[in-house]
Amino acid sequence: MTALISLWHLSVDASGVMSTRGMTMLYWVVIAVAIGLGGTVCAQAQVGQPRNVQKELAIDEQPGYEPSAEEENVPPAYQRQLVFFRTTEPAGTVVVHTSQRFLYVVQGNNRALRYGIGVGREGFQWAGLLKISRKAEWPDWIPPSEMIARQPYLPRFMAGGPGNPLGARALYLGSTVYRIHGTNKPQTIGHAVSSGCFRLVNNAVIDLYDRVPVGTKVVVRHAPEL
Repeated sequence: MTALISLWHLSVDASGVMSTRGMTMLYWVVIAVAIGLGGTVCAQAQVGQPRNVQKELAIDEQPGYEPSAEEENVPPAYQRQLVFFRTTEPAGTVVVHTSQRFLYVVQGNNRALRYGIGVGREGFQWAGLLKISRKAEWPDWIPPSEMIARQPYLPRFMAGGPGNPLGARALYLGSTVYRIHGTNKPQTIGHAVSSGCFRLVNNAVIDLYDRVPVGTKVVVRHAPEL
């Protein structure tokens, strides 16, 4: 700004009229300053809007693997917690934000219980509105055909138990093949890893199972990532 004022004085002749040459010089200085300020504003906006850094995780299912208590202790951000959550959905609704890697149970008064989740890989992501059609404790696992194609060594059926990839609980979404379920691979929470289901660590899915009845509305939102 000081430079602009100085240039103004240099460009004005004794009669107080700006010369054509002075106007041209002032024009280009203003453009340069505007570009500089624009870059500063853009940089500040990018700093204020951090992006989700949890990307797709290349990891296969390991039926029979039983995680330790230490492995079940996920990072604080993905542990169950009460958070501010503005929504028009009524209390009791489950809202899944796949790009955030979080599942919310609306509590009302702009509050929700938040759980960290693992979501579908690229090509297996989706959005929609469903209801929980049924629930199961220690569910059996039948790998989908797409998973068998990628991992042909997988069993075609596995009874429920601690080493089952569906974990301790499963909540089935409508008549689809999708579920909200536990996992025997806690390190996958916060990543894009599944064939479209949403996974939580076992202690979190047990808590969710006890809070959410059959018939609960589930809203799945997906914002594509660049």
